[in-house]
Parts: sequence; C-alpha cells; structure tokens
Amino acid sequence: MPARLCYQVYFYDLHLKINPDEKSIAGYNVICFKVMKPFSRMQVDLFKNMSIDSIVHGKHQLKYNRDSNAVFIKYTSIEQQGKKDSIKFYYHGKPQIAKKPPWDGGFVWDKDSLGKPWIDVACEGTGASLWWPCKDHLSNKPDSMRMTFDVPTGLMCVSNGRLRLQKDLNNGYTRFTWFVSVPIINYDVTLNIADYAHISDCYLNGKDTLTLDYYVLRYNEQKARTHFEQVKPMLACYEKFFGKYPFYKDGYKLVETTYWGMEHQSCVAYGNRYVNNPFGFDFIIIHESGHEWWGNNLSCSDAADMWLHESFTTYAEALYIECTQNYKTAIKYLHKEQKRISNKYPVIGPYNVNFQGTTDDDDMYFKGTWMFQTFRHVINNDSLFFAILHGLQAKFKYSSTNTKEVIAYINKLAGKDYTPFFNQYLRRANPPIFEYKLKAQGGATVLTYRWDSVVKGFNMPIKVMSDVRDSTYTTITPGTVWKTMIIDKSNPADFSIDLDEFYVIPEKEDWNNQ
Repeated sequence: MPARLCYQVYFYDLHLKINPDEKSIAGYNVICFKVMKPFSRMQVDLFKNMSIDSIVHGKHQLKYNRDSNAVFIKYTSIEQQGKKDSIKFYYHGKPQIAKKPPWDGGFVWDKDSLGKPWIDVACEGTGASLWWPCKDHLSNKPDSMRMTFDVPTGLMCVSNGRLRLQKDLNNGYTRFTWFVSVPIINYDVTLNIADYAHISDCYLNGKDTLTLDYYVLRYNEQKARTHFEQVKPMLACYEKFFGKYPFYKDGYKLVETTYWGMEHQSCVAYGNRYVNNPFGFDFIIIHESGHEWWGNNLSCSDAADMWLHESFTTYAEALYIECTQNYKTAIKYLHKEQKRISNKYPVIGPYNVNFQGTTDDDDMYFKGTWMFQTFRHVINNDSLFFAILHGLQAKFKYSSTNTKEVIAYINKLAGKDYTPFFNQYLRRANPPIFEYKLKAQGGATVLTYRWDSVVKGFNMPIKVMSDVRDSTYTTITPGTVWKTMIIDKSNPADFSIDLDEFYVIPEKEDWNNQ
C-alpha cells in the first residue's frame, strides 16, 4: 500500500522494560527511515491490543488513527523524497501470548524447573508487530538495529548481535543493550530472559575467528558443553557448501528456549532438550543454523516465497549428513523426508497477502529439498551446483529477493534456462509424471516413455537402469510425446528408475494401452 511503500526503514532503536509479573512490556522504538516517495501519511504496524502512548516527530506529537493492526500517522507537512527522518513511538501493553510456539506467534511467560522466570518470543508469520512497532513487511530489512531491554535483576537477557551494555539500574532491574551491525529481518529480532549460564567458544576458519556463545539454563551447562560440540563440524560443512558464515561481525549464538526452535539471526533459539535424532544429530541445531544462510542472509521479500528459506535449509540437513557421514546415509535421510510430501498445493503461494501456508502441507520443506536433490543431478555437475549455492549467498547477501530473481541468477550461472523445471516443482501441485511401457523383444527390452502432466517447456533428463548386473544407468530426456529406445541384452524385469536422485512419479502403462 502507498502508506508503506513511501518509506524504507534503515535503523531501529528499540527500548523496552519487561515486567514478568504483569506479563507486560513498555517503552519506545525509534524508527529511522528514508523517504522513497513524498507523503504526509505513513503506516507503522502494531497489534491492536498494544496501547500507543504517543508518536513524536522532532518536538511535536503526531496525530494518528488505527485500523486493526495498522497505525496511520499523519504529518503536518509533506515529507520530501530522499529525506532521512525519524519518529519515536511510545507504547505499552500485554503482548499476545503464543499458544503453540514457534508455529503460533507471541510471548512465552514460563518458569524453569527451579521456578525462575523463563521468557522468550517467536513471531515468524504472525509478525514482529505483535510486540514492537515497525514496518512489518519482509521486503524491508533495516541496515542495523539496537535493542535495549530492562529485565529483573538476577536474570539475563539475550538478543541478536553483540552485547554492548550490561548495567544494574539499582531499581530492581538490569539493562542489557544488544546491537546488530548488519541487515536483519523483523521476525528474527528476539529476546530471551532466564537465569542463563554463558558458555564461550570459538570456531576457526583460516584467519577468521567466529565467536560462539551458548546461553543455557544454569543446571544444563555441563550437558550443553558436550551436546553443542556438533556446532563446529556443522559450521565447517555449511561454509564448504554455501560459503562463509554471513554474520561473523555479530557472532553465532545458541540460546535455550521454552519452545522447540527458531532461526533468530545470530541468536538461534534452541529447545530440543539435548536430543539427537536416529541419524546422530540434533535437528534443531542443524536446521535452524542452516537458516543463517537461507532465510537470514538471503531472505524472501514475500511470504509466498518462503521456500527460499525452507527448501534450501531442509536440503542442508541432507548435505550435512553427506559431509559428516556419507552420501548413502544422506539418501536414506532424503527418502525418510520424501514420505512427508503431500503434492496437494503448489509450493509457492499467493503473493501480497502474507501467505502462511496450510496446516496439512509441508511441501516447501520436503518437496523443496527433493527439488534440489533432483536439480543437482539434472545438471550432473557438483562443482557447478555448489558454485550456484555459493553464488546465491554472495549475490543476495543481506538482502530480500524473490523466486524470479533467484531462478534468473541460477539460469545465468548454469548457462541454461531451467525456468520450466522450477515452475514444475514450485508452481504446480504435482511433480512430473514419468510414463513408460516395457516389452521384451529378441533378447532386448523396448522402452517407450514420455513426461505427463508437466508445464510447457519441461524437458528434464532422468536416469534409468537397464542392467542390474553392473548397475548401468542410462540418461534419457523424455518429452511430452512418446519416445522409444531399445536396451540391448536386458530383461524388462531389470528396468528401474533412479529414484534416489530424481523426484518423479513413475507410472507404468500396459504396452497395449494406446
């Protein structure tokens, strides 16, 4: 809408007092912005249950009106294009409480097993404006941000970036100021309050040193020291596959939370209770940390393109297994995840409506990861495939992007137009259907095949096995018209499709069915 498009935020300065007894917050946010188009009316977002105290511009209070979760602020004069300006937005209230975090957004006011306050927040999808006023749209990452939280003395508050200040205010509260030095998406901004123990470590990559900080409930410190050892090999694998960790300036943190996990930038929420899965790793550490590259560094500008976060990151899990164990085990993991594909809806949802997906569909995770497994073997060149992943991280560093831009960049690096491939897996509910017929003929096998139910221009190659004796695979390129080939010295019973490296639906037809 015009009231949002007219400005771009480049810095937030959030300052809040947290009252666990009342389950309330109070304070202000300074919103620094650049005027993109002249305006006298701007939209800032804050949930309607939060009370506004005042909105200050310079020495003057601005008038405003509210419409649901939007606040429309009225200026007494025209803000001119190119101008940099700011407002100070005072507010207070009891933020929405999460019913089922992290899937349902809001605050969690809990206690640890010793009865001490344990507080955190998750707001992906629901929106950061449930607890602080902002331009709550994925397309606008501020260049940097400062977060100051006053919390009851005796507790620690952990947020994104680097700790700049810890000060006892001598009034029952202690102030913690954190600073994020690089662009950050709104829903990544977080706070975590508890009686935390702090574990310090570092990860070395050549001349680069990345600080590792773990904040865990005090009685879990020894358990965490052992369990979090998997962080370093994970970082080594991801830097190998995707490039340098994007947030060396702000460090890497794991923070123990009341809920399962969340990819808060440089402050990953961890709540998996120190449990590894049957494949020998902690899913939350490996998955949510993968979002530092896919979601926090390269971000989507519309929720409809959330596959850019989840498909890449889910495939990162399989790559982690391939890196730390072997490719065969990674294939087993991929097949386990394939069982969760529904093929009910396209992966990409409708744009411009903050699309949150459907409760019965996880295809942006699991179909998305199989799309990348398939694409890797379509191009059949690992050097090129991983160069593309590295290139995407560099091209879209710290920025918001979309499907069109990402596919255009992949096409450029690959030297070929793969748009129909991605359209099939992202914009159609069904994957490609590989129809085929077999018959024996003079000691050989006649194979007739084609693609069915595919988008225009889809011409993906696929591998088929024709001889079980030496596991010989042949690459074929079906079209939408039947093609025929003869496989010498083979038996129709030996024929199979490479379903370890290609996600398709095979449909065997009767030879006599025309």
